[in-house]
Amino acid sequence: MDDSAVLLNVDEASGIATITLNRPQALNALNQAMVAGFDEATSQVASNSAVRAVVIEGAGPHFMAGGDIKYFHLTLNDPEYRRREILEGMIGKVHESVIRIRSMEKPVLASVRGAVAGFGLSLMNACDLAIAASDSYFTLAYCHIGTSPDGGGTYGLPRLLGLKQAMEIALLGDRFDAETAFRFGLINRIVPVDDLAMATNDLAKRLAQGPTQALGRTKRLLNESLNRNLNEQLNAEQESFVDCAMSRVCWCKLQRGAMARPVRTSRRIFERSILFPYDLKRLKLPCWKCVARFS
Repeated sequence: MDDSAVLLNVDEASGIATITLNRPQALNALNQAMVAGFDEATSQVASNSAVRAVVIEGAGPHFMAGGDIKYFHLTLNDPEYRRREILEGMIGKVHESVIRIRSMEKPVLASVRGAVAGFGLSLMNACDLAIAASDSYFTLAYCHIGTSPDGGGTYGLPRLLGLKQAMEIALLGDRFDAETAFRFGLINRIVPVDDLAMATNDLAKRLAQGPTQALGRTKRLLNESLNRNLNEQLNAEQESFVDCAMSRVCWCKLQRGAMARPVRTSRRIFERSILFPYDLKRLKLPCWKCVARFS
């Protein structure tokens, strides 16, 4: 079995890349090897055009228990300047990965179970979607080791939960279960533990089979909406819509829609083709096989 701290599997047939945090004996806690491996894995999937959806999971019964306290303890005898260099280097590299997850124009799905603590919670929140096993439990936990959060924890939580609830999670460090996380809006779905792998794969396939360019642009619009006013967002939507509409995937979908059978409504029967500005049948456009990889 591969003993690398992070594993990357790219299935080009399905377009799904799976990044596995692979230190199950340490609850997938973060150390330098995992930081380097995760940076490399996220770089590869972000730049690989064959990848249309990304899954991030943990090996074994836990997603991630945060930073490796034992590793940090080993640095206590180092001079302060050296410890500062180590921590700044690790956190800086982790933050590059978080930014990459948020900015890559393809959906990223967190598949979690067991402990989702510290940076594990920040990482899950950085992903676009999250599916959790029913045995998952969550805590930001930084206050228990005398540090403030990292990994975007103080960025994601106020936006997802509001300031008061984010303050409670960060300042008290209490543990909460999957039902509470779902109620907070931190996860999208809860599934039985034994069904997590299948449910993750099903959802990843749906994302990978979608129009990658359109999904990526939608992701960008939603993320950037947090820092725009309404006029700016409307302008961004207009530009993005038009760019997507010029793609081969969109034209193929429109062509198929125009060639569909009549749709019955309560008032009349009409051809779907009249909903579109062009008679795509008469244009005799080739069908480019509306597959997301060609977007």
